[in-house]
Amino acid sequence: MATFHFDLVSPEKVAYSGEVDQVDVPGLEGDFGVLAGHAPFVASVRPGILTVTVGGKHQKIIVLGGLAEVSDKGLTVLADTATSLEELDRAAFAQQIAEMEERLKDEEAGNELDHAISRLDHYKTIQQQIASTALH
Repeated sequence: MATFHFDLVSPEKVAYSGEVDQVDVPGLEGDFGVLAGHAPFVASVRPGILTVTVGGKHQKIIVLGGLAEVSDKGLTVLADTATSLEELDRAAFAQQIAEMEERLKDEEAGNELDHAISRLDHYKTIQQQIASTALH
């Protein structure tokens, strides 16, 4: 299988940089997979789990929003936050979800509430995926 270069960068660190077989990205308009030779494009990244495939092995990384660009140089994801499943503090993540739920009680109807509910839904989906991954 042909490989391509992939960089995953967050403000804190370079979370991944190297040659990969495939990257599956949680896109705002829908999840998408990138292989070598993919057509160039730019997409928004939603909170979710990004999967990097190298040599048949999968590495899962939680991303909390950002931007993805496919170019002739490969794929670059600029993530707001990028944390591997191994690095994730699950208790702190669960606490963050609980705090988000509590803040919803104070939001008034409108775009801000809609955005907060959507973000909370993404975080809960990540939490479910983490629990499911832990069982396999």
